[in-house]
Amino acid sequence: MADLSGASNVVEIFTEHARTRGDHRAVAIVRDPSDPATAQWLTYEQLDRAARVCARELLRSCRPGDRALLLLPNSAEFVVGILGCFYAGVVPVPSSMPGRYKQDQRRVRGIARDAEVSCVLTAADEQGDVRTWAQTEALDVPVLIPDVDPAPLSEPFTPHAAGPADLALLQYTSGSTNDPKGSQVTHRNLLLNAVAIDTHLPVREGQRYGGWLPNYHDMGLMGHILSPLLVGHGIALMTPAAFLRRPRAWLELIDHFDIGLSAAPNFAYELCLTRVPEDSIADLDLSRWTQTISGSEPVKASVLEDFADRFAAAGLRSEQITPCYGMAETTLMISTTSDRAPLVLSCDVAELEAGRVISAAADGAGRTLVSCGEPRGLQARVVDPATGRALPPGSVGEIWLRGELVVDGYWRNAEATEATFGNRLADHPEDEGGWLRTGDLGALVDGEIYVTGRIKEMMIVRGRNIYPHDIEHELRRQHEELRDTVGSVVTVPTDVDDVEGRLVVIHEVRRRAVDEELARLAASLRTTVAREFGLRADSVLLLRRGAVRRTTSGKVQRSTMRALYANGELEPLWADGYPAQQASAVGAGEHR
Repeated sequence: MADLSGASNVVEIFTEHARTRGDHRAVAIVRDPSDPATAQWLTYEQLDRAARVCARELLRSCRPGDRALLLLPNSAEFVVGILGCFYAGVVPVPSSMPGRYKQDQRRVRGIARDAEVSCVLTAADEQGDVRTWAQTEALDVPVLIPDVDPAPLSEPFTPHAAGPADLALLQYTSGSTNDPKGSQVTHRNLLLNAVAIDTHLPVREGQRYGGWLPNYHDMGLMGHILSPLLVGHGIALMTPAAFLRRPRAWLELIDHFDIGLSAAPNFAYELCLTRVPEDSIADLDLSRWTQTISGSEPVKASVLEDFADRFAAAGLRSEQITPCYGMAETTLMISTTSDRAPLVLSCDVAELEAGRVISAAADGAGRTLVSCGEPRGLQARVVDPATGRALPPGSVGEIWLRGELVVDGYWRNAEATEATFGNRLADHPEDEGGWLRTGDLGALVDGEIYVTGRIKEMMIVRGRNIYPHDIEHELRRQHEELRDTVGSVVTVPTDVDDVEGRLVVIHEVRRRAVDEELARLAASLRTTVAREFGLRADSVLLLRRGAVRRTTSGKVQRSTMRALYANGELEPLWADGYPAQQASAVGAGEHR
């Protein structure tokens, strides 16, 4: 591991790597993981040279402190572009592409305007679409293309000398429950996060990090790109599209490029279970994938257990699977514990819904919670979100965090910064404050964090606290027709005085089917909800694949789906109990 303790900024580390290990392969961009010969390689020396050229070009139109919007796929251009920004003292703002969907275009437009970007970095293959988008948005700034193999500069270039507390980049939140906000990540945040990941999620010397996660998502940017490069590990990247087309490609990347750490959300492990042919598993070697990270969305015990069992034939052991907890507001790392099988609690359902983690009776049904490990470099408290009072261990409340990994607030948003980062424990008069409200609900049990859900997404049904992802997961687990798809369980008020509202099950189906099949499926979903959760589904909608709205990182946008349902804007293949205002188009029990 490189010594990051004395560094003031990340550029010092990258230039030192170029000096001391310049011929080491740093980056592999892999077009086809089944064929390692398709990889594009860059050494640390090549990265340094390209970053200097990029920085010189940036400074023709930007000044240190200006922001640059990075509209780049997982590519060599992205790595060169973000390092070029660091070398120039320009603040990179990674983002998804505008795309063809209005919600994606709206998000990127909001980021560009909020950050007040001075230029855009993109790739040659994308420049036409990006220039058209910029013109449409009246974004009159230069559009630049990083050169990944430039000639050396004719004159020496001195990189910008940032301080530890200086802004390094803006990491915009995914916007799963509200508008995205720019987390202000400092150089010290980046260095400390890299040390935390390398310390608590170690891999063998010479192994790489990598995977398919988008480079604008905190787990992809920090976990797969910046942290490993800072500590001196190489990286291997493929595109999210390649994974979604053929999930086995991710596992081939891990095998063929000796990846020791690769992370993904729960849905990716589900996808591998359903779409990686069983007769192809023995050809893989996953025994060296020692940090099989599951994070970003609620971790499901049954998925981890099934994944370990299914891929044991490829050498995977349960102790390699490592649930983690992280977020953009803490740079990335919050908690983890590796080198053991996932720790799972079977909780009494009634007690959990009442806000207490109590073990289920030996002969009783329980709801499983997976430990995300111990807090790493952060203080953690579980707090009553209504009163700000700290709760005893084993209580469910909002997770609050404090420590040096917490970022420097939100970009030019003093109100949101104060509300999110400037909190005090109400029952501790001596408390110095500075607690980050995560918006996540969870419990501390034996010093480890168990995340139960998001505050804004928790549903109160018949006086019980219900988490929508629990229902969605159980429906996919029990119904083959829903595998590889996503759903959104929401409650929709029937009038202004209705606190709880209608329980609505919205879910994609794998394929179109005749009305009778869809009607039987909807009835079966109702039965599952009733049997497993003791709840009545007031409405069931079955949608085509891709119709459930998600963020750019794949999280279900339940608030958006709730609004679309309430406004009658969904177009179901089959619906039961859809609102009266849609009776002309979709009556109760009718289809579309």
